[in-house]
Amino acid sequence: MGSIIDQQGRSDADVKATIGKARTAFLQLKNIWNSKQLSTNINVTIFNTNVKAVLPNGAQTWRTTTTTIKKLQVFINDCPCKILNIHWPDTISNNLLWKRTNQLPAEEEIRKRRWKWMGHTSRKSSDCITRQGLTWNPEGKWKKGRPKNTLRREIEADMKRMNNN
Repeated sequence: MGSIIDQQGRSDADVKATIGKARTAFLQLKNIWNSKQLSTNINVTIFNTNVKAVLPNGAQTWRTTTTTIKKLQVFINDCPCKILNIHWPDTISNNLLWKRTNQLPAEEEIRKRRWKWMGHTSRKSSDCITRQGLTWNPEGKWKKGRPKNTLRREIEADMKRMNNN
């Protein structure tokens, strides 16, 4: 499972590729979504196991930005709307959609995956490269401007959010 990361360390291409893979998985199951014989609960379970399982691969190490989260959330909200047969101009609030399909917001799911990955990584031996990557500090001067959002900063922000809640 490789990730696509550009020279600036952004994972936008990886997010785009992952959404494309999940969209392909969703479209391959079109006959199931259109079936009148399957209940909504079964369709949502199939969506979670076959489509949503593809989506967050590698998400625990993404530099999450608001645009990344929005792209994921739009796709995640779009699929259950199609499963529930909700089309424009009919609307439903995101919270009601998540409640009806027993879903979590994309940001929360990525945060959970990141902490699960952190637990696995922190228990690895100290000579493991993934564990070393968590504490690694690059040497040299930083460029002017706002610091880049790194995995470590993401984790620190998650800890602050958890302490506030």
